[in-house]
Amino acid sequence: MTEQEKLRIDKYLWAIRLFKTRSLATEACKAGRIKLNGQNVKPSAVVKPGDVYQVSKGIEKKVIEVVELLYNRVESKIAVTKYKDITPVEETHAFKSMFHAPTLRRDRGTGRPTKKDRRETDDLLGGMFEED
Repeated sequence: MTEQEKLRIDKYLWAIRLFKTRSLATEACKAGRIKLNGQNVKPSAVVKPGDVYQVSKGIEKKVIEVVELLYNRVESKIAVTKYKDITPVEETHAFKSMFHAPTLRRDRGTGRPTKKDRRETDDLLGGMFEED
């Protein structure tokens, strides 16, 4: 392999715009949030087309397959063509459901809820927020 053909995983993740900075990608590797075949990856690991990586960012988990190497950061339209997102559909919907939880709003100026209001709220939510 020539020097141009070698590409570090932290630089690749930055170039395909999964991380805002290269140092964030490096920190993710060091923290064990980037995995190749279930094994933690060092930031200096060499990327090859066909590799499948598991990337964890917060509650979001992505599984990406390297399609083509990308040495410099480019616009997002080009960057998304350099990898294939093969994240299972169940996992993509699992973390989004938390953001779509029902919220209750009270009209401004109605004052503090009464015990009756609280019981009605609890019945409506089905005990979603009850403590054990």
